[in-house]
Amino acid sequence: MRTYVLTRLMIAILTLLGMSIVIFVLMRIVPGDIVDIIFASAGYVDPAAKAEIQKELGLDQPITVQYAHWLRDILRGDLGKSYRYDIPAWQVVRPRIPITVELAILAMLVATVIGVPTGVLSAIRQDRWIDYVMRVFSLAGLSMPSFWLGMVIILLLVSNLGWIPALTYISPFQDLKAHVLQFIFPALAVGYRSSALIMRITRSSLLEVMREDYIRTAYAKGQGERVVVWRHALKNAVLPVVTVLGIEVAFLVGGLVVTETVFNLPGVARFLVEAILWRDYPVVQNLVMFIAVVVVLVNLAVDLLYGWLDPRVRYG
Repeated sequence: MRTYVLTRLMIAILTLLGMSIVIFVLMRIVPGDIVDIIFASAGYVDPAAKAEIQKELGLDQPITVQYAHWLRDILRGDLGKSYRYDIPAWQVVRPRIPITVELAILAMLVATVIGVPTGVLSAIRQDRWIDYVMRVFSLAGLSMPSFWLGMVIILLLVSNLGWIPALTYISPFQDLKAHVLQFIFPALAVGYRSSALIMRITRSSLLEVMREDYIRTAYAKGQGERVVVWRHALKNAVLPVVTVLGIEVAFLVGGLVVTETVFNLPGVARFLVEAILWRDYPVVQNLVMFIAVVVVLVNLAVDLLYGWLDPRVRYG
């Protein structure tokens, strides 16, 4: 088990290093930088002043030198200074991370609570009316964009209840009830789509397991359907579901741009778009690296969970 964990850790570290190179290079090959944007918005170009600002920001150095300095600063815990706000980048990024993480976790809780039970129900009642209802339910979830569903939810709340979620972020320490209400509706909008995918994966995986010989043996020994399904079949059918959950968590952390915009949540994904438009390199690099770290850590957790759930993976 120790060798398995160490191998996965080394792969995760190498992956992060490779992603840091890709992130840094891609940001630099995009035409224009923060200096160009500043001078364009001011309506004039002073070559001497422009060169001075580029030198001050370190943008006049070769890209390899810039990358080496950035990597060195990250290892020292220095995330640089935001070009746009002229304050440490961490002060800009830090308040937004909990918002996106909380929304992603709530969305995955909604997706799991809805997706796994409905997938199990659809599998054990295959080709019956409840199975067809669940399949239509999942197809609807896969077909509707989460931001569109979010707008529909807001319109229904306004037209039927005359109420709308808060338009500015409310801290849970300020008003817990308003905070929960502010997050539960975007979590439902995003979680419904993910639950549809989880439901279909759970159904197909469970149907495959239910045809195994040991399941028929369990029924032959007189064990009840609930015990056979939840204790024996689902335990072996859950591996593909774990993979999908990991992929969805990684996707949600960086893929909530439109949802955060619709519900006016100042999260990472929404702010990342603004930082890219301003070519605010320190903020963009740190936000994208944060998303990359989440993706790598989630994949690492899935790998370790695989090894715990199935010893054949650990010792294979």
